[in-house]
Amino acid sequence: MTAVLKVVRLRPQDTPLPSYATAGSVGLDVASDMDVVIPPLGRARVRTGIAVEVQEGFEVQVRPRSGLAAKYGVTVLNAPGTIDQDFRGEVEVILVNLGEAPYEVRRGDRIAQLVVAPVARAQVVLADRLEETARGSGGFGHTG
Repeated sequence: MTAVLKVVRLRPQDTPLPSYATAGSVGLDVASDMDVVIPPLGRARVRTGIAVEVQEGFEVQVRPRSGLAAKYGVTVLNAPGTIDQDFRGEVEVILVNLGEAPYEVRRGDRIAQLVVAPVARAQVVLADRLEETARGSGGFGHTG
């Protein structure tokens, strides 16, 4: 399934546009459009300098880059973040530094991945009860 993702540069810049690193990549790497240092246990809203438009029936998910998480403890705070189909503002990534040292983000660094995914709209129906299941109302940790 192919979706169209339109990208607009919001400022004149030379940071790379979102792109797939390999032919088998699911996520498009997205780069920072600013320099910022994130202290240990700190967070930052990192601008990308782009706005996107995805066709109806899709969303854009903002996900962490595994290398940043494994090497430095830096991840996307609200992962996965969602860019709704009707949002037209600048894409920003909320990065959190769970590592022990300050992490420097430089303009042009790949900071996250954008994954385009289909979505379904739900029809909310008020009910008197829900169907019974083997699990029932067992919550966190219920299955071991």
